[in-house]
Amino acid sequence: MIKKECCYYQSSTVKDDPEDEESIIKGMTPNPLLKKNEWGWAIDPIGFRIALKEIYARYKMPIFVTENGIGVREELNENKTVEDDYRIDYLRAHIEQMKLAMEEGVDVIGYLTWGCTDILSSQGEMKKRYGFMFVNRDESDLRDLKRYKKKSFEWFKNVISTNGKQL
Repeated sequence: MIKKECCYYQSSTVKDDPEDEESIIKGMTPNPLLKKNEWGWAIDPIGFRIALKEIYARYKMPIFVTENGIGVREELNENKTVEDDYRIDYLRAHIEQMKLAMEEGVDVIGYLTWGCTDILSSQGEMKKRYGFMFVNRDESDLRDLKRYKKKSFEWFKNVISTNGKQL
């Protein structure tokens, strides 16, 4: 089976001053019109849709989204959960744009988030959390390693059970 791998994590803009300190890659800089997470990653659901359309137009192959999500600092509240409405909003907006891309002809055959539980980031950090389940540990203390459902857990469970009809 032939497969192609492509990545989309955020959109950027091209700037005419490649020496600018905000430049990510020479000439590339975060879009100043977009909201960013606390690590400076642009939040751009429309960019996600554009990337899906461009990848599909280029390769004419079904797409399986294997990573989509937002990393944020989180701690349990007094009810032993995390009220992560920002994650729900982020995922809802990206799924809505993916559905639009599908209506526009993109063959998306699957969708996964970054992880169902909080996992170590690519830098080995636990402070950047991605999942629907809070893992009770931090950078240096394993604590008790218990798992706690975040608000987004039930939301995403409903998204799955309705096959994306209820976002």
